[in-house]
Amino acid sequence: MDAINDWENQALTHRNRLAPHAYFMGYETADLAATYSRELSRGFVQLSGSWQFRLFEGPAAVSNEALCTYEPEWDHVEVPHLWQVDGYGNLAYTDEGFPFPVDQPFVPSDDPTGVYQRIVNLPAVPAGAREIIRFDGIESYGELYVNGKFIGMTKGSRLSAEFDVTDALVEGDNLIAVKVLQYSDGSYIEDQDMWWASGIFRDVYLMQRPAAHLVDFRFRTHREGDAALVTLDTVAEGASRVVYTLSDGQNVVATGECVDGHAECSVADAHFWNPEDPFLYDLTLEVYDGDEVSEYVPHRQGLAEVTVEGNHIYLNGTYFKMHGVNRHDHDDHKGRAVGLDRMRRDLELMKQHNINAVRTSHYANDPRFYELCDEYGIMLVAETDMESHGFENIGNIALVTDDPAWEPAYVDRVERLVMQERNHACIIMWSMGNESGWGPNHAAAAAWTKEFDPTRIIHYEGAQGNPQRRGYVPLRSVGKWKTAEEDPAKGEYADLANPDDRDAVEVVSRMYPTVDELERLACDTLVRRPVLMCEYAHAMGNSQGGFKEYWDLIRKYPNLQGGFIWDFVDQSVRWKGKDGVTIYAYGGDFNRYDGSDKNFCDNGLISPDRVPNPHMYEVGYYYQNIWTTPADLKNGEVNVYNENFFRDLSAYYLDWQLLANGKVIRTGRVEDLNVAPQQTAKVKLNIGKTCECKEWLLNVTYRLKNREGLLPAGYAVAKDQLVLNPYKAPAMDLKNVEVVNTPTVAPQIQENDWRYLIINGDNFRLEFNKHTGYLNRYNVAGTELMNEDAELAPNFWRAPTDNDFGAGLQQKFAAWKNPGLKLTSFKWETVDNQTVVRAEYEMKNVSAKLDLTYVINNKGAVKVTQKMTADPQAKVSHMFRFGMQMQMPKTFETVEYYGRGPVENYSDRNHCTDLGLYRQSVDEQFYSYIRPQETGTKTDIRWWKQLNDAGRGLQIVADAPFSASALHYTIESLDDGWDKGQSHSPEVKEANLTNLCIDKAQMGLGCVNSWGAWPLPQYQLPYGDYEFTFILTPVQHGIEIE
Repeated sequence: MDAINDWENQALTHRNRLAPHAYFMGYETADLAATYSRELSRGFVQLSGSWQFRLFEGPAAVSNEALCTYEPEWDHVEVPHLWQVDGYGNLAYTDEGFPFPVDQPFVPSDDPTGVYQRIVNLPAVPAGAREIIRFDGIESYGELYVNGKFIGMTKGSRLSAEFDVTDALVEGDNLIAVKVLQYSDGSYIEDQDMWWASGIFRDVYLMQRPAAHLVDFRFRTHREGDAALVTLDTVAEGASRVVYTLSDGQNVVATGECVDGHAECSVADAHFWNPEDPFLYDLTLEVYDGDEVSEYVPHRQGLAEVTVEGNHIYLNGTYFKMHGVNRHDHDDHKGRAVGLDRMRRDLELMKQHNINAVRTSHYANDPRFYELCDEYGIMLVAETDMESHGFENIGNIALVTDDPAWEPAYVDRVERLVMQERNHACIIMWSMGNESGWGPNHAAAAAWTKEFDPTRIIHYEGAQGNPQRRGYVPLRSVGKWKTAEEDPAKGEYADLANPDDRDAVEVVSRMYPTVDELERLACDTLVRRPVLMCEYAHAMGNSQGGFKEYWDLIRKYPNLQGGFIWDFVDQSVRWKGKDGVTIYAYGGDFNRYDGSDKNFCDNGLISPDRVPNPHMYEVGYYYQNIWTTPADLKNGEVNVYNENFFRDLSAYYLDWQLLANGKVIRTGRVEDLNVAPQQTAKVKLNIGKTCECKEWLLNVTYRLKNREGLLPAGYAVAKDQLVLNPYKAPAMDLKNVEVVNTPTVAPQIQENDWRYLIINGDNFRLEFNKHTGYLNRYNVAGTELMNEDAELAPNFWRAPTDNDFGAGLQQKFAAWKNPGLKLTSFKWETVDNQTVVRAEYEMKNVSAKLDLTYVINNKGAVKVTQKMTADPQAKVSHMFRFGMQMQMPKTFETVEYYGRGPVENYSDRNHCTDLGLYRQSVDEQFYSYIRPQETGTKTDIRWWKQLNDAGRGLQIVADAPFSASALHYTIESLDDGWDKGQSHSPEVKEANLTNLCIDKAQMGLGCVNSWGAWPLPQYQLPYGDYEFTFILTPVQHGIEIE
């Protein structure tokens, strides 16, 4: 029988890799230890940087010389990196599915194999010391050679690996070589909705352990009243004793010796860690060699205890909610090779937008990420490197999960994560991976985890009972929806009632429930555990509509303890597209023959370069923890609710603004906000008097008094806008402009032109196309307000969003793209010295009639009424929008409006925006989503002005607040058509126009998922009767907003 290749042997997880242990650094002095700088730790040598590199077509092509002999003529690469991002081979992206034939545990023989070489000059190793090399990430299989000697092998791409290289090193130059395979048996359980890319993608470095050194330590906390009972266990080698010191930055709160590797102590008046106040003590372990300290090991240690009582999770005895997000490692230049600055920037953006929890989807992170989460207050669902989603494509997602031959791999991946990161206060629960079905291998991993660390919760989204026990009810066997009261045995979530569930998981975890499903789950009496959404609110493209409704429920039901948005960052990489244009590339951009899920890698709240996408602001608003509601607004009284669970509001001040018709009239500040957690207090604001003749609004903003972590002093952590006196829409009675002692002259109708009906008046000219009925020229005071051959036309279409494509709405709504408009009547007359033009249409493709009525006054203002009458017997799809559009010259580059802003917003995603006066450019209206789609809309508009540099243009008002957008792109240019194409926003050419859309309403965006879900019903536009009236008024010198 042929020998089994190590990279095709799932039972073999490593060769010679050191046992997993807590992540730490040892230092020679206490002062160096106090810096926490790993670069200053004992014997630290950073090996990241320039390496020689060559890519071979497969492992068989790698000769012994390539691993034993330095090859200076090879290419240079900068480690950490992924070789595909550097141009070696092709990047491929799949959401689910493997980019190679499925024949587990085997992979193709032409498995791209990279060899790295580096010469490192080292001094002699001190007597008794050990030299350790550490890799924090190799994908997917790595072999290490030092000076031609095989040292060891590792799998588990996103898990750290250490090897003892002491005996292979020499004083002077040393050749370190690493052989990396793109695919291995491990690839079958690393199908994690991301790029298939390979290399040494995290730091690699040398560490030195003295003869007497720490091997491992474990820190546990139990809360007793205001005190923390601490248990410390240590493992040391060659040490005479280990002494611990715990200090709070000023005073030592506990110290002692670990006797036989164990110590217990009590910290009085303990400052417990939580995400709102992430206080860390300084723990220092002194390892003695005889009477001398051999090394100092520091650790920033939070005091935290997680418990479950009934269907609630508690942190240090306090209930809390998780404002969560899933996070992939991603860098727009380097792919998964994410540096410390990127990690810190991610956490900064999270704190700015009130995110307090991360699921490390779907793998272990760089060990420094956990340290940063401790420091800045981010709770973690710490997930291991596990997903076999691709097997779903062959009909059995649990194929290897159910195979005992894979149990060593499953348990190994959980063990290495838990052993390394278990001392971090930020970790609330351990997650057994993602989308791998459920079976005995997960059960084994969960059992090991719970036995080793009973202090934390076990999470796995696929676990719905233990299939090894009698009475197990698989999730997919549940019949039609019923409540537990209707049929307890076959209830909708009957499987969650399995008594054996707690053997595997302690929370009910769901992916992408609808709002209705989530409420049913919250109310189901069979569900007796905390409920989380490990993935929800799919943030693909222009999305996050309906996010409010999720959080209305989460705040209503205590057993709903939060959720984790999918996901944090768009995973495209910066690339050169057509004509050298820089794009963000996605699946299919590198090799059209590879399996690809197109831009399904781009589901982020932020773009790859860490700019927040517009939908991030809605998340930040609903994740905030301070809320303002009316008390007695006329007298300036508001209710301030502190939704924080752990801290009062003494660290914040309140700024307020009083607005009249969008203009700031008065401002003020409240310095003292003594509101306890989860309590409401009434606050008096000296807003003065208001009247009923205007729309009066009160803006309230809460800001930090002092810098906290990544947030500067003055940063706004929460806001609300309250209405004192509501908006009253203007009357739509368009009147002539009368001048004293001057007779009113009606517009003159020139009707003898074969093609056009021409309306001339006092310094204006309008032309209607007699064959279409549309207004297609609008000239005022010599300024053309419409492009040549443009028209003011009905519009029911938008460039489909990613969610629209996912639901197939570009096909289901297709009739509205071309509704079959046919002019059946076109008439005009003069009424009360005004011109009235009426056009009537049949819309055969949607079984409806449309009437357009134009009333033109003596100064060229136009009142437009768009009325659609539907056939009540017809079955016609919903539509994207109801309104009109026109193409103005590109020089109309300025937008002024009174409505919601400043960012784009939609009917189901506008709660984060404020009503106010805004002045913006048309260029600013376009957001460059990775794939072109609908963008730039603003809602709740009271008036809108489209102006050129001279301040001339049009003002629009309507019979009710309306929506509008203005872009230098046509809808057609942003529309892929019947199916989603391989398109990129930067490659779409700007048009020589300003496309102005004026809408009564536009359908919402939705966020339940991006593969079938529609926006919530209240944000849809169903087939029916609609009527919309707005007035276009010419503007001269209209720039008013500074």
